[in-house]
Amino acid sequence: MTTMKAATTMNPSLLDKIISESLTGSDEPGGQQHQSQEDQNQLQGLDLGLANAPGVGLNNGFENSNGNGNGFGTSIIKVDDPPKFDLDPYIANYTGRTRFDRLFLIGTCSSYLSIDALKAAVTEAKSGINISRYERAVQALFDIAPSEPDAHLDQEWVERTKRVIKAQTDRLEHELKASKNNLIKESIRMCNEDLGRHYHQMGDVSSASKAFARMRDFCTTPTHIASMLFNIINVAIDRGDWLAVQSNLHRLRNLQSKPEEQAKYQPKMSAAMGLSHMAVESYLDAALSFLAVDPSLGDSFKEALTSNDVAVYGGLCALASMDRNDLQRRVLDNSSFRNFLELEPHIRRAISFFCSSKFRPCLDILEAYRTDYLLDIRLQRHVSTLYARIRTKSIQQYLVPFSRVTLDAMAKVFAPTVVGGTAKHTDFNSSFVQELIRMIEDGTLEARIDLEKGLMISKQTDLRTEVHKTALETVQTYLEEAHLRLLRANVIYAGLEVRAPPGDKRNDERASGKVLPGGGGKAARGASTSLW
Repeated sequence: MTTMKAATTMNPSLLDKIISESLTGSDEPGGQQHQSQEDQNQLQGLDLGLANAPGVGLNNGFENSNGNGNGFGTSIIKVDDPPKFDLDPYIANYTGRTRFDRLFLIGTCSSYLSIDALKAAVTEAKSGINISRYERAVQALFDIAPSEPDAHLDQEWVERTKRVIKAQTDRLEHELKASKNNLIKESIRMCNEDLGRHYHQMGDVSSASKAFARMRDFCTTPTHIASMLFNIINVAIDRGDWLAVQSNLHRLRNLQSKPEEQAKYQPKMSAAMGLSHMAVESYLDAALSFLAVDPSLGDSFKEALTSNDVAVYGGLCALASMDRNDLQRRVLDNSSFRNFLELEPHIRRAISFFCSSKFRPCLDILEAYRTDYLLDIRLQRHVSTLYARIRTKSIQQYLVPFSRVTLDAMAKVFAPTVVGGTAKHTDFNSSFVQELIRMIEDGTLEARIDLEKGLMISKQTDLRTEVHKTALETVQTYLEEAHLRLLRANVIYAGLEVRAPPGDKRNDERASGKVLPGGGGKAARGASTSLW
């Protein structure tokens, strides 16, 4: 929290100056600005502060050390089991930077697909102009398969790409400067957009974000503003800057545009919001966002995620955060989200089993796809947390109908297969019993374990006593209310007038003649209510 506070106390005039200078340009080629050392230090401190904030990862324009390009900075997880998907059809669903990021993650994490994924990552990097990605992919491939032809750096390609990048950057900056001199707003907007996409392709996402932000004052229609915001959102997703994703999505939601345009933006907005909530572990909000995605999303957001990802992310987040009634009503009975579940039928089956209290098949399905989820760039670091929450919810739901249940019966549903030489699942030292003890200690389960009899005993209240107590309280409340109602009715029927205290406005009204004394008048009714 200290880092975040320090980052947000940046001199406000510095931001204004940077925006102003970036829009007006300078005498230098391409409108590049020189900043004072103090300004650069403040900007660097801002980046570092955001990078350390919860749910935010900034990589100063380039990928982090693990190659994910998502700013998580997590350690590499090795996966030895083969996944259920085929690499080529899987990766064909994505475009842009996420395509390389997913290939690189699979190549560095999966021992089964490492060579194929890294060779595909090298090919993908050489098809673009991001030299740093190419060098990292080649180095990773060399570490595991030095004999592969692609495991050696193509220095000629590197030098040629550097010349191409320099020439294209100079050309785009010259065009931007010429547009500024001509004061043509549409031309300036398009030049900034082209320059931002160029920076994005070469891997400088920080400069790309600044270039897209400079489009703001030159957008003349809501469509232009929406295009600019989506560009910034895509860059922020690649940076792992989820605060920027959410803030720009709120701006996009408040944009005054035609209803048909809003309907077109809604699927991508909901999907991006779901990613941002999931990144900060707000799984219920993430589930609601993914459930709100319209099936018209299709392949329009392939630079971030696909419809299959929406089904998986939404289904897992819902399983981890919703009860069975909500799962049935919001997920299975959701006609819109059903289109996504048809793409991933195992997610639908898992949710159906959970709603039917068939927890063993539900957990088996999830465990069968654990390898696939560990190789997903957006899902990898959440797999253990999501699975743990789903398992905890399953145990809680399993115990609801029982006052006591044997550990053997629970072990058949929740305990892993006992391997020779390990403790039995009903022993004190077994992992299953230790898991139950931890859940009881932290208050997740209101129960106790009888190891001598092998029982899990739930904390039960005397339902008969509770029912009698509630009935007596209801009768007493009814008698008191009936007595007061009868008393009020008798006062009104008798025409009694109970004078209000001196100074009350009802006395003034009576003295002025607005209220006549007598039964049934306003004064009588008002006075009678003063009794209570």
